[in-house]
Amino acid sequence: MLRRTITVLAVTAASLLVTAPPAPAASKPWAPRAEQYPGTVLERDLRIPMSDGTVLRGDLLRPADATGKAVTKRLPVVVTITAYNKSLQSSAGGLAGGDPSYLVKRGYLQLTVDARGTGSSGGTWCAFCRRETKDFGEVMQWAHEQPWTDGRTAMSGPSYMGISQLFAAAAKPDGLKAIFPQVPAADVYRDVVASGGALDVGFIPLWIGLVNGTALIPPQLTATDPVTGIGTLVEHLVGNGLFSVNLLVSALGGGEPAYDGDFYAQRSPITVASKITVPTFLVGGEYDLFQRGTPLVYENLQKRKVPVKMIIGPWDHLQASGGTGLEKAGYGSLAQLQLRWFDHYVKQLPGQRIGDIAGLSYYEQGSGRWARGTAWMPSTLEARTYRLSGTATTGGTAGTLTTGAPLPGTTKVPPVPVQGLCTRSTNQWTAGIVGLALPDLPCFTNNAFNDRLGPVFQTAPVSRDVVIHGPLNARLYTSTPARNGMYSVTVSDVAPDGTVSRLTGGWQVVSQRALDTSRSRYVGSTLVQPYHPFTRAARSPLASGAIEPVDVEVFPTRARIAKGHRLRVSVQAFDVPHLLPTLTDLPGTLVPLRLHTGPAYPSSLSFGTP
Repeated sequence: MLRRTITVLAVTAASLLVTAPPAPAASKPWAPRAEQYPGTVLERDLRIPMSDGTVLRGDLLRPADATGKAVTKRLPVVVTITAYNKSLQSSAGGLAGGDPSYLVKRGYLQLTVDARGTGSSGGTWCAFCRRETKDFGEVMQWAHEQPWTDGRTAMSGPSYMGISQLFAAAAKPDGLKAIFPQVPAADVYRDVVASGGALDVGFIPLWIGLVNGTALIPPQLTATDPVTGIGTLVEHLVGNGLFSVNLLVSALGGGEPAYDGDFYAQRSPITVASKITVPTFLVGGEYDLFQRGTPLVYENLQKRKVPVKMIIGPWDHLQASGGTGLEKAGYGSLAQLQLRWFDHYVKQLPGQRIGDIAGLSYYEQGSGRWARGTAWMPSTLEARTYRLSGTATTGGTAGTLTTGAPLPGTTKVPPVPVQGLCTRSTNQWTAGIVGLALPDLPCFTNNAFNDRLGPVFQTAPVSRDVVIHGPLNARLYTSTPARNGMYSVTVSDVAPDGTVSRLTGGWQVVSQRALDTSRSRYVGSTLVQPYHPFTRAARSPLASGAIEPVDVEVFPTRARIAKGHRLRVSVQAFDVPHLLPTLTDLPGTLVPLRLHTGPAYPSSLSFGTP
C-alpha cells in the first residue's frame, strides 16, 4: 500500500506545473562547446527536383578552414524551408530565427530552401496546400541522400519555417533525427486566419504581401541563368498573384475561405501531428500569433511520449522567432539550445544534459516567474468560475466578477470601430512590427484607455493569489436585434494603482456560436476551451428577441493575479486592426449587443487553476 501511494504521488508531481527552477544538476552545468571551424562558405541555388517535376532551389552553408576553403567532410545538415526568399534570410532579423553560422562552425551544414513559388524556386505558391507540404518531406529525403552529408538531418526555423518542419517530420523522411520549430501553428483557421470566425485583416494580408513581395525580387539565379531566373519571376508574378487575390476577395466576401473546412485542414499541422515521432523542441510566445496553437502541438507529442520540450515566454512573434529573451527561461540562448538539442539527438554526443530542461517551461504573467512541468493541461488542474454580475456601463460603472450569486443586469456592448487599436493586441496581431516601431507606447502595457471604450466586469481586490493556467471560456448570454455581431473579450490584471495589464483575449462571431462538445476541452465538468465548427452549415443567427449563450474561446495564458489586485473582463465589439467580420456579417457588427447577467443568465469566465 505504501509503495502504491508513493507511486501515485510521484506521477502526480511529474505532471504538475510548479513555479520553481529546474532541478539542480548533479555536476557542473551544461556549457556549449567551442567552434571547430573559423569560417563559412556559401554555395548558391542547388537544384532540388520534386516528384512533379518542379525544381526548388537551396543555398548550402558549409564550414570553412582558416584559409577560407570549404570543409568537404560529410556532416549532418540542418534544413530550413522558407517562403521569404533565402537570399534575404541574412537581413531578415528575428523573422529568420537564429544565426546559422553558429551551428555550421560547430560541425553542421545549413541548407536553406526556397519553398515552391518563392525566391529562386519554381512553381506557384499555394500557402501550405498538399502539394507544397509534400515538398517538405521530399526536400528532406533529397538532403539525406546528398554526397556532402553523412545522412543525418535536422530542421530549424520559426513561423512558416517552423510549420514546414512539422509537415516534413510527419512525412517520415529517412535520416531526420530532430526538429526545432519556433512559433508554429496547429489549427490555422482558429489560431490566426479567422479567430472566433472573424477574418484576421491585421496579419494575414501583411503575411501574404510579405510572401508575394519577396517572391517578386529577381532571384539570384537570374545572374547565372537569366532564362530560368526570368521565367521563375514571371511564374511567381502570375500564379502567386492570382492565388492570393482570389483568396482574399473570396474570404472577405463570405465565400468558402471564410469558413473552416478542407482548405484549412490541409494547411493545419495538427492534422498530421500524430505522425510525428522525431524529437521536437518548441518555442512559443504568450503574445504570439500562434499563442493558441503551439501548445496544442506540444500536447499531442507529449501525450504520445515523443521526446519534446516547449518554452513559452512573454514574447510576440518577432521576439519568439529571433529568440529574444529566451535565455531568461534558464537554459541558454536560442543558438545554444539548438546546439544542445542537435548534438544530443543528431550527433548523439554525450553530456548534453537534455533531462535538465523541463518538458514545459511557461512564463507566468504577474509574478515574472517560470512555471515548469510536463503536461500542458495536467489532471491536477481545478476549475474556477467567476460570474459576471449586475450592469456595467461603457466608460462608467464596472460590473462585478464574483464566485457567489450574480445580480441580474443587462449591459449594452456598443460597437466602437477603434476598440482594440491602442492595445497589446495590435502589436500581437501585426506580428510584433508595431511594437518594434513604437516600443514605448503606453497603451501596450496599460489597457486602461481601451477599457473605457466598452463595459468591464471585475472582482474586488483578491484576498489570495489567483493563478490562471491554459485556455479560458467566457460564456456570455446575448441578445441583439441584428441577430449577429462579434465579441472581443480581454482578460486583464488590475493593479492597486489602476494599471491594467492585458493578459490575453478571445473573439467570437455570434452567429458561429454552435458548440461541438466532443472537441471542446473541460476541466472536470467546466468548459474552458470551446470548439466551434465555423462552417457555413453551422451558422445560426440569433432569433429576434432570443437570449442565447455565446461561448468565447479566450486564448491560453499563465498568469498570477496577486493578492490585492483585481481580475477584469472587458467586453467589446471590435478588435482593430486585428479582426473584421466578412462583408455579409459586418452590418450586424454595427448594432450594439446586449449582455445579460444574473441567476437566469449566468454569464461567466471559467479557467483551470493549479
